[in-house]
Amino acid sequence: MRAAIAEAGFALDEDEVPIGAVVVHDGRIIGRGHNQRETLNDPTAHAEMIAITAAAGHLQSWRLEGCTLFVTLEPCAMCAGAIVLARLPRLVFGARDPKAGACVSLYSIPTDERLNHRVVMDQSGLADECGAILQEFFAAQRARGKK
Repeated sequence: MRAAIAEAGFALDEDEVPIGAVVVHDGRIIGRGHNQRETLNDPTAHAEMIAITAAAGHLQSWRLEGCTLFVTLEPCAMCAGAIVLARLPRLVFGARDPKAGACVSLYSIPTDERLNHRVVMDQSGLADECGAILQEFFAAQRARGKK
């Protein structure tokens, strides 16, 4: 999770919402990502999507079996769907997202029995730290009259 938090720092440096993600396989990080929606003008440029794409490229397979995704914020519906479609067996997330979280907060896409793949999920022990990074970012944005 520390590597995902570092990725969130890169997003913060780019004035992006500070969310970071890494995909781990056999104890090694094979995919990294941080939010780049503003930078790329791409609504799909979430940290998870970028990390999943990088990991798939590394493995040369869209099936990310044997991998774990670590992300600093509970994934949204788009990212939760990508996690299922990529066949990721495990997700570890930091802070919950009561407004858009699609893993436990609003929906439970990764564990929905109607889908053909289910994901084991854990909330990180660093959830408070992950949440604090986001709270500080949005407080600063509001103070500057943004977002």
